[in-house]
Amino acid sequence: MASKSKMVDLDLDRGIAPGIEQKTRKRMVVVTGRSHPELAADVAHHLGIDLAPTEHRTFASGEIYTRFSVSMRGTDVFLVQSFGENINEDLMEMLIMLDALKRASAKRVTVVVPYYPYSRQDKKGRGREPISARLITDLIATAGADRIMSVDLHASQIQGFFNGPVDHLFAKPVLEKHFVDTLTAEERETLTVVSPDMGRVRVADTWSDSLGAPLAIIHKRRDPKVANQVSVHEIVGSVDGRTCLLVDDMIDTAGTIVKAAQALKENGAKKVIVGATHAIFSDPAVERLQDPAVDRVVVTDTVPVPEHHRFPNLTVLSAAPLLARAIQEVFDDGSVTSMFDGAA
Repeated sequence: MASKSKMVDLDLDRGIAPGIEQKTRKRMVVVTGRSHPELAADVAHHLGIDLAPTEHRTFASGEIYTRFSVSMRGTDVFLVQSFGENINEDLMEMLIMLDALKRASAKRVTVVVPYYPYSRQDKKGRGREPISARLITDLIATAGADRIMSVDLHASQIQGFFNGPVDHLFAKPVLEKHFVDTLTAEERETLTVVSPDMGRVRVADTWSDSLGAPLAIIHKRRDPKVANQVSVHEIVGSVDGRTCLLVDDMIDTAGTIVKAAQALKENGAKKVIVGATHAIFSDPAVERLQDPAVDRVVVTDTVPVPEHHRFPNLTVLSAAPLLARAIQEVFDDGSVTSMFDGAA
C-alpha cells in the first residue's frame, strides 16, 4: 500500500494537473467522406486546419469501410458529407463514419450536410408513402450525431425532425453578392426577381426586398385542353423588357426552371438569369439549361458539379467560406443566426 501511495505522489509531481487542464481544451477536427472532398478541403483551408487523414475502402461486395488515421478522443468533429450522383452510397458512408467517430470517443460530432438528402420527401402526399426526410434524420441521430448543419433546406420543418441543434444556413448572401458584383447597371435598373412557382414565393420575396427589385410569380396551372399536363404558365407581375432573376433552392432535372424561363421570354423578358443553391443536375438538366431562354445559371458547390455537368453559361460559387464561418461559430459557442441578419 505504501508503494502505491508513493506512485501517486510521483505522478502528481510530474504534473498531472497541467495534463488535465490540457485535456479540457477543445480541439477542432474536420473529416470528410468521398462524395465531395474538394469542398471539405476548402472548408478546412478557410478554418486554417488540415483535413484529418481518413482511410476509405469499398469491398468487392459493395460494403464500405472507414478508419481515421489519428486520434479522435475528446475532439469536436465536423463531418462534411455532401451528396452527388451516388446519394445512397454517400449516405451509408456518412453513417459508418459517424459510428466510427463515436466509437473513437469523439466528444461532439456535427454532421455538415450542405445538401440534405431526401429533403423533398418531408411529408406524406398520399396514403402509404414514407416520410423519408424524417427517416434520414433518425438514421443520423442513431449513428451518433450531436448536431446537424445544412444549407437551404427544401422544407424548413426538417429542423424539427432532429432532437438536437440544427443549424439552417442560407446561401443567399453568397449568391446575392455575386449578382451585386456582376450585374451591369442596365441589368440592375431593369431587375425583377421571379419565383418559379407558388412554393418559392417567400424566398423570392426576401430577394426582392434585399435587391430593391419588384417581384413576379409564375403560376402553373393545367391546360384544360391537355389531360394530366401542366402546360400553362401565368405570370403575376410585369416582366416585359426586364432582366429576370429566377431564384430557387435547387435544380434537379431543370424542367420547372427552363419552362419558367421560356414563359418569361415569351412574355417579353429581355434576359433570364437563374440563381440556385443546390446544383443536383440530374439528366437531362445540363442539356435543358443550355436552352436559349436561359442566359445565365449561377449555383453553389454544395453538391459536387463534375466537369461533365459544366457548360459555358454556368457559374459555380464556393460555399466553403459560408460553411467555415458557421463551423467556427459552433466551435466557439457563438451565434450562427447572427451570420444572416434575418435572411431566410
